[in-house]
This record gives sequence, C-alpha cells and structure tokens, in this order.
Amino acid sequence: MAKLSTDELLDTFKEMTLLELSEFVKQFEDTFDVTAAAPVAAVAAAPAAGGNAADEAAAEQDEFDVVLEAAGDKKIQVIKEVRGLTSLGLKEAKDLVEGAPKAIVEKVNKEAAEKAKEALEGAGATVSVK
Repeated sequence: MAKLSTDELLDTFKEMTLLELSEFVKQFEDTFDVTAAAPVAAVAAAPAAGGNAADEAAAEQDEFDVVLEAAGDKKIQVIKEVRGLTSLGLKEAKDLVEGAPKAIVEKVNKEAAEKAKEALEGAGATVSVK
C-alpha cells in the first residue's frame, strides 16, 4: 500500500462525516492501544493544583454535545437533518429522533455544535448544546 502524505491524510479526514471520523478514532485507539484524549487530560490536570479548576475547566470547554430534546411538528424534516449530520440510515435516524432526548453529535468543537443546532432548529426541533 502506498504511503499517504500528511496533506493527503488531512484531505481524507476533511471528506469524512463526524460519525465516520469518530469511528476512525475509536478504531485507531483500539489498534494502537492509545487514547486520543490523554494530552487534553494532562493539560486539564495541571490547573487542578491552582485551586479553582472547575471554573477554569468550564471556561475552556472545547467539546460539545448536541442533544435533540424534541422533534417538534416537522419530524420528517428533523429526520432529514439528522441523516445529514450523522450519515445514519433512514431507520436509524427515525429511531434516534423518536427516542428523543438523544445526543445527535458528540464531542465536536463549538462551531460544529452551533451549525448542527441551527440546522436542527431550522427543521423545527428543540435542541440543546452541552
């Protein structure tokens, strides 16, 4: 197999959905017995010695979960948005919407969380970002 350059790998990752990228990270962690979150945990542990770590951790939150609270009146539109955000199949997206409250996307940056929230609210859903 040809070795991919860093730029080629980044281009490949840019084409993946958040769900596909999340599954890749999990498989990468399992294959190489590593944890992708370890450096963040080490950095977060350092301020703990300062005393008010809870305040600092809340101010530095960089991972957000978008939670569908209710589908609203336009359930079909919400299902379409969920499918677009997650690349789930029709049945899986329908089950997720009907099982609300459920997390739609997890551990994404603030921009991605806000985009997902706007898309779902535009379709008529009630959404929260945690």
